[in-house]
Amino acid sequence: MLIRAARADEAEILSELAIRSKAYWGYDETFMATCRHELVVPASEVENLRTAVAEHDGHILGFATLEGEPPEGALGMLFVDPRAIGEGIGRRLFEHVTSTARGLGFARLTIDADPNAEPFYLAMGATRIASTPSDSIPGRMLPLLVITVAERRAGGEDPHSRD
Repeated sequence: MLIRAARADEAEILSELAIRSKAYWGYDETFMATCRHELVVPASEVENLRTAVAEHDGHILGFATLEGEPPEGALGMLFVDPRAIGEGIGRRLFEHVTSTARGLGFARLTIDADPNAEPFYLAMGATRIASTPSDSIPGRMLPLLVITVAERRAGGEDPHSRD
């Protein structure tokens, strides 16, 4: 399996994968229609979102985005094709994003997790710090998680700066 930067012309494929992946948890059609806009990856944003894809034999099996600017950002999206869930693709994408974040000078990443995905993120080392309201479903609260990807030096210095 190869993890590489996504291309803008793959945005529709990524959006469809995100929708299939979200539906994997058994959400009904009304729920999926309500949150569909959150699952769309605009072609114009693929690069800005630092989108990475997991690919095998020319097939995209999952993708993730690293959003924001150092020192604090977000794991914006992480979706795996339902046919490939359980094969370690989510773990590889998560490790890729955290490694990339560390290399770019991020110290922490937040994750607005689907409640069904929270156990995965906790197993990957994230910690639940709060709940956050869903952007799509009024009254629905989502786990807000954080993962430290690099320790900050005393005095707030960037651990990646060179003297």
